[in-house]
Amino acid sequence: MLQEFKAFAVKGNVIDLAVGVIIGGAFGKIVDSLVGDVIMPVVSALIGRLDFSNLFITLAAVPAGTGPGLDALRKAGVPVLAYGSFLTVAVNFVLLAFIIFMLIRQINRLKGEQAGSTAPPIVPESPPEEVLLLRQIRDNLQNGR
Repeated sequence: MLQEFKAFAVKGNVIDLAVGVIIGGAFGKIVDSLVGDVIMPVVSALIGRLDFSNLFITLAAVPAGTGPGLDALRKAGVPVLAYGSFLTVAVNFVLLAFIIFMLIRQINRLKGEQAGSTAPPIVPESPPEEVLLLRQIRDNLQNGR
């Protein structure tokens, strides 16, 4: 059983998957930082809000003495429709999907350039002189000359 596990663990697919998960996690952190630290402040400045995560609607009465923030309402057990958090996650998803699309597009473009540069276009060679002479004889025979 140990040999089977070893064979499974060192297969190329498993190692490729592990590398993909690790790189994906790191790439996710980069995109989260890009969205949270670069793009969302610009979007918030245009809309006039500093943070989408504080956008919510209370769905029940708020107990007296509860703070006005989303965290305070959740701690008090008040049902809250936190659409701001959803907006933030949705924007993160759209940006992540767009960035991955652009990345894959560039990779495919580079692959296409590499494939084109390694193999020169095939130019048909002109047939040997004997073949040309035989074709001329054939054509003359067909025409009745």
